[in-house]
Amino acid sequence: MEIITIKYPLQGQDSNGSIRPKTLAIGHFDGVHRGHQSVIKQAVESARAEGLDAAVMTFHPHPKEVLGRGSQYVTCLTPLEDKIERFRRLGVDVVYVVTFDLTFASVSPAAFVDEMLRPLHVKRAVVGFDFSFGAKGAGRAETLRELGHPDMLVDIIEPLMMNGDKVSSTLVREALAEGRPEAAEVLLGAPFSLRGKVVPGEGRGRKIGFPTANIQLAGAYVTPKLGVYAVMVELSSGERYSGVLNVGVKPTFHDSLPMPVMEVHLFDYEGDLYGAMIRISFITFLRSEKKFASVQELIEQIGADAARARSVLSAFK
Repeated sequence: MEIITIKYPLQGQDSNGSIRPKTLAIGHFDGVHRGHQSVIKQAVESARAEGLDAAVMTFHPHPKEVLGRGSQYVTCLTPLEDKIERFRRLGVDVVYVVTFDLTFASVSPAAFVDEMLRPLHVKRAVVGFDFSFGAKGAGRAETLRELGHPDMLVDIIEPLMMNGDKVSSTLVREALAEGRPEAAEVLLGAPFSLRGKVVPGEGRGRKIGFPTANIQLAGAYVTPKLGVYAVMVELSSGERYSGVLNVGVKPTFHDSLPMPVMEVHLFDYEGDLYGAMIRISFITFLRSEKKFASVQELIEQIGADAARARSVLSAFK
């Protein structure tokens, strides 16, 4: 899969991948949830049927972050590297990462089509029903269809509904904020996961019999509800371990921390993980974080958490 970073105006930035005719799915696609997947899969299927490249155009950073319309978009369900990996798994041939800045934000819908899409040889564009583009979101999906005529076809994908709700990144974020990773998994089509590097922590877990890996996140991920989770952990070697994770401010030991930390205890693992990159998948929320009256009370609760997590995760072995 080819990854091409472009910026408006193009000015010859396109590389080899751009000169081939293609079908292009367009969107930010944070989370690459099932609704996003329906758009991308349509682009891939059309490309295969028509003998074209299957491409995706996404934007970085999030438009709402650049335009100051939502502080929640400082964090992502899928930082760019994770998003690109999900595109790869969906069979995409080329990914265009468009630098979203104030210059690009001021581009008219017509200029976007004539100065971005046509030079990239887009023969068919695929977008969601609520797609908007151009300065102040003036362009809609139907606008794209009109501007693309007659040489660029446009497929508009209807919303994917689940339990009466439209599948959306907002719905995934809400599920995670409420401690419902199972609901997020249904929307995403896979467990919510994040990547991080194991770094030295306070060393307290080993002293109380539950050694933990302290995680330095590899991107600006959405933080799930603070508390304890049953998780699956994948090492760079591909080995998978079940475990129990705490995300929080450790109130038993600290009056306050500037931001939550993540620590994970892997079951039946022996070795040194310092410096390793791991992927953590959130399976079940076990309990909220709380301050314990004593370290012994905390140890007993961690033991109970671990036993429950082992039971929950037994099916993942």
